[in-house]
Amino acid sequence: MVLLQRDDVEFKTSRVAQAMSVGMDLQELLPVGRSIVLVGLMGAGKSSIGRRLAQRLGLDFLDADQEIERAAGCTIEEIFARFGEPEFRAGERRVIARLLEDRAPMVLATGGGAFMDPETRERIRERGVSVWLRADLDVLYRRVSRRNNRPLLKQGNPREVLERLIGVRYPVYAEADVVVDSDDSPPESTVDKVIAALRDRRPGLPPAAPTAEAHP
Repeated sequence: MVLLQRDDVEFKTSRVAQAMSVGMDLQELLPVGRSIVLVGLMGAGKSSIGRRLAQRLGLDFLDADQEIERAAGCTIEEIFARFGEPEFRAGERRVIARLLEDRAPMVLATGGGAFMDPETRERIRERGVSVWLRADLDVLYRRVSRRNNRPLLKQGNPREVLERLIGVRYPVYAEADVVVDSDDSPPESTVDKVIAALRDRRPGLPPAAPTAEAHP
């Protein structure tokens, strides 16, 4: 199975001018060549917050899971069922690496397990600014209960699965550049908190690392 196609996503022109028109200077938030990468568990609000954040900043928004599905020609659930989690993670690693190199600057929402991969974390450190949307168990459970297409939640009691994932993943998510709590506040309020946190984090962040000549 091939999950990475170099031509499966056409480059879109950045909308930096739109951000400038609403008084938002991207240089206040992002070093040159870096993207905002949202990490966190399923239900943390990465897609919802990411779309609003991208619109506010005049950037493209991409969902890594959707890009994986487009490259593979099937859903995440189907990939898990047919090929298993290791194959999915390998494809996820390649797709995120390619997006970070080809599409910056952007807002990228990643799957819950993406940041757990050491190679992906390193790529994000080199080419992005990671933002952990941190949510407590009750918030996550309430949100994910609205959908039934989460493969990992079909491996047992969903609340117990989430609790176990919190124990395993939250210490790694804590390595993110920025941590913002995702609670029951209106989404725009969370976007405001992300922007404020990015502005505070901006000093000292170097430009993105040079683009690699080839993807691993």
